[in-house]
Amino acid sequence: MVDTEHLSDKAKHDLALVEAAKKGDQAAYAQLMDRYRESIYFMMFKMVRHQDDADDLTIEAFGKAFSRLDQYSPNFAFSTWLFKIASNNCIDFIRKKRIKVTSMETGYTNDDGEVLFIEAKNQTMDPEETIIHGQKVQHMRMLVSKLKPRYRELVEKRYFEELSYEEIAEELNLPIGTVKAQLFRARDFLANMMDKTKDSI
Repeated sequence: MVDTEHLSDKAKHDLALVEAAKKGDQAAYAQLMDRYRESIYFMMFKMVRHQDDADDLTIEAFGKAFSRLDQYSPNFAFSTWLFKIASNNCIDFIRKKRIKVTSMETGYTNDDGEVLFIEAKNQTMDPEETIIHGQKVQHMRMLVSKLKPRYRELVEKRYFEELSYEEIAEELNLPIGTVKAQLFRARDFLANMMDKTKDSI
């Protein structure tokens, strides 16, 4: 029996939703998202200062949390656990993006005005790495092709054509909320497929 006496009423309500979600209750997932979507988004936006990236990172945070619900321990509040997942994922995103876009010679200036230099290994892939990367891209496209048409189209436009949510919504004549919600579902399906086929790449 898990001791929940230390949890606030809000945290106890979250725990009840988590337990329901573990049993496949879709309404419980939706309630958890409704409770924390806005606060996670604002935290992400504060960290990356870009709306589309903050949207993506918000969805990814929920996706990662929901796929790991069995790892959640009520020793602390669900919100604490969720925010930790979100912030760690965002830090990884920032680190990768900065290495990708920053000149190694000039470095970048942080919020405190300090110029920091990035030490990174040579980003050029050797022939073997190039082949492996190509295989992974090919594998990803194969998985995307197995999605339902409406999900496949959204994923292709967002990640292969690199359109913004607004551009996709306008092009497909869909509400932007629908675009985001269906992309969340599509990424969830992809994550499950990738997990099942990870030994093949």
